[in-house]
Amino acid sequence: MLFWFVMAYWMVSVGIGLYAATRVHNTKDFAIAGRHLPFYMVTATVFATWFGAEAVLGIPATFLKEGLHGVVADPFGSSLCLILVGIFFAAPLYRMNLLTIGDFYKKRFGRGVEVATTLAIVISYLGWVGAQITALGLVFNVVSGGEISRFAGMWIGSSTILIYVLFGGMWAIAITDFLQMIIIVIGMLWIGGEISGMVGGVGVVVDHAAQAGMFRFWPAADAKEIIAFAAAGMTMMFGSIPQQDVFQRVQSAKTEKIAIWGSILGGSLYFLFAFVPIFLAYSAMLIAPQMVAERVAADSQMILPQLVLDHAPLLAQVLFFGALLSAIKSCASATLLAPSVTFTENILKPLLNRPGHPLSDRKLLLAMRTVTLIFTLMVTLYAINSKASIFKMVENAYQITLVTAFVPLVCGIYWRRASNQGAAVAIFLGLATWLAILIAGPEDPFIPAQFAGLIGSVIGMVAGSLAPQLMHHNPAIHDELRHGHHAAAQTHHVPDLGHSHPHG
Repeated sequence: MLFWFVMAYWMVSVGIGLYAATRVHNTKDFAIAGRHLPFYMVTATVFATWFGAEAVLGIPATFLKEGLHGVVADPFGSSLCLILVGIFFAAPLYRMNLLTIGDFYKKRFGRGVEVATTLAIVISYLGWVGAQITALGLVFNVVSGGEISRFAGMWIGSSTILIYVLFGGMWAIAITDFLQMIIIVIGMLWIGGEISGMVGGVGVVVDHAAQAGMFRFWPAADAKEIIAFAAAGMTMMFGSIPQQDVFQRVQSAKTEKIAIWGSILGGSLYFLFAFVPIFLAYSAMLIAPQMVAERVAADSQMILPQLVLDHAPLLAQVLFFGALLSAIKSCASATLLAPSVTFTENILKPLLNRPGHPLSDRKLLLAMRTVTLIFTLMVTLYAINSKASIFKMVENAYQITLVTAFVPLVCGIYWRRASNQGAAVAIFLGLATWLAILIAGPEDPFIPAQFAGLIGSVIGMVAGSLAPQLMHHNPAIHDELRHGHHAAAQTHHVPDLGHSHPHG
């Protein structure tokens, strides 16, 4: 019964995603939903994209092992990322009227920086999408009672998500995300109520966790521990900011104000709801301590699904697995589209464009869909062969963007003297420092590789920008981009929407 309920829900949501494909007529519709999304849809797609497998399976498993201290990266770092995007990045990026985050690097720092940052961003998505596909395999295996293997579940999940992303793009994701946010909220609150009733209320669980020292958050007064704590938090807080999926949600908004507040509210909702699965997983320790002990030793990601299967009634099971699938689908669909769009626009398009024969919008849309198909196959194979946990896959995904793309983005927007040379040196020094410590450094370095890489990137940007310029640098481009002048939009194939709404 559970399996057929879940499969029916799965097929209906895929059908809704395909229906959304009727709104896709060009690359702008496919990549950023034509810049037409209202406030409630932007908020929903920000929340639903981030509330993925790691929120329901990865974070609770890590919390049970390490307490609140262990989940500083997610949900603390990740939700702060979305709030910071809303406060500092949404408005200037929205005014620039670009199709991808790679377009920002191209206009601000030139072709070389565009290619380097785009490749880093695309590679970073392997871990995030891989985590969602791994979780899909787990869910299909559980709800089918073992009849569908994890391997087969991964292929079923990735291929069905691919169908509506391939045709519907950002429109399909936005509409399904709105519906999936409703399912996630209802499902999580319902199952929270069911489990709370079994343990004697929320207070009982919170008191038990407090007495067990699970709420220790801050590191001990030890330099190494403080640095490790800061590095874990900033990996997702800063490393997630220069990402195409975040940029798409900002650019898809109908107005600048919606872009700002949709990101802030979506991030705040994510932070609040991320604690529901943590509560459920800790409740499992009171309800089924033996099962939890076995699962922590074998596969801690299975604690929540096992608790629901063993102790919840059928309706609660349907709602839980419906919410879990919604969370994974919304996250996976967004993270399949984002790297595919940015790779096509910033790497492939300049190679396919010939002098006097620019690539037509129709052919560019076909290229985006083809790259989406290829990327889906790649990440599915990556997920099948990866041994990392869902939480680690997601956390590690952002290290490469933290050390390469974050500093050029911040300085490109907020520092007028940031130059093409500075950005190039920042990328090189950040990446080289990170890789050197990862490959040749000690197993447990005093300064974690990603933190050292970030410091290297900052030094590279400042030194490269202040040194005599060997590369062409035009400071005026900063003013054009920063203040949304028409000149910033005229060189791009997306029409300038600067005065199509009151906030442009």
